[in-house]
Amino acid sequence: MSSTELPGVRAATAAVAPKVAAVRVAEGEELRSVTLPGLTLNVRSRPPARSGLPHALYVHGLGGSSLNWSALMPLLEDVVEGEALDLPGFGDSPPPDDGNYSLTGHARAVIRFLDAAGHGPVHLIGNSLGGAVSTRVAAVRPDLVRTLTLISPALPELRVQRSAVPTALLALPGVVSLFTKLTKDWSAEQRTRGVLELCYGDPTRVTDEALRNAVEEMERRIELPYFWDAMARSARGIVDAYTLGGQHGLWRQAERVLAPTLLVYGGRDQLVAYRMARKAAAAFRDSRLLTLPDAGHVAMMEYPETVALAIRELLDDCGGS
Repeated sequence: MSSTELPGVRAATAAVAPKVAAVRVAEGEELRSVTLPGLTLNVRSRPPARSGLPHALYVHGLGGSSLNWSALMPLLEDVVEGEALDLPGFGDSPPPDDGNYSLTGHARAVIRFLDAAGHGPVHLIGNSLGGAVSTRVAAVRPDLVRTLTLISPALPELRVQRSAVPTALLALPGVVSLFTKLTKDWSAEQRTRGVLELCYGDPTRVTDEALRNAVEEMERRIELPYFWDAMARSARGIVDAYTLGGQHGLWRQAERVLAPTLLVYGGRDQLVAYRMARKAAAAFRDSRLLTLPDAGHVAMMEYPETVALAIRELLDDCGGS
């Protein structure tokens, strides 16, 4: 690890054992909180099909949560012992004590969790913001990552799609305050349908039950006092990472990733341009590419079976461990 990028991570996690508390069990998934100094993470997991399976860690995108992986995780539970975490300030994870929502801050949280759990190297799987975070983790701590799967990773684009501009604007001071005023009368269902329209290639694929669950989750999270702060600061972290050059730039870090990498891009993605697939495939030295013309930004939710099959093939080619 480069001490200039993520200073003190290994020492801090090695010195203090995490505190783990079971939260609840629902629909075959266990939720627990893992407390580290200055940081508490909610972690979602499923019982593995058998003991001794390699570990996988799932990292969600901006505004998402560990729930984003609930369709994919069961399809892989016979080949990996999977855990999905809520990044600080998202899902059921409270804000970090230091208020750091930068890309490096989120990467540090993932690294601290993996170091404390002692699960490395893991099969690391990230979407959007989580894809950028996972890229940085794999670059600076190759000892923690066995394989890397990136689904619509938020890697820098010189020419951002017009449909992605409103999300990027959240990073600007005052925009969140203005947006909350303009949308104060929006219902949770209106907000949820807007997110689905943006993230899905075909929103009609969302079942009525899935929509109800998503609305309930939106109702809960929109009432959290730190919801918009976490969104705005994390969006700012992505924008800042886009402008960072040199050895800390994300594309330079992608070139340093040693782990075999699966890249998944959707042809109807309104947030990460489909055209970036070719650049990403060239940047990661040991990569394979899965393109889904009808998918949007969350292929693991729209086409979980197809994504699961591609991950299985990746694991098989790497010896399944």
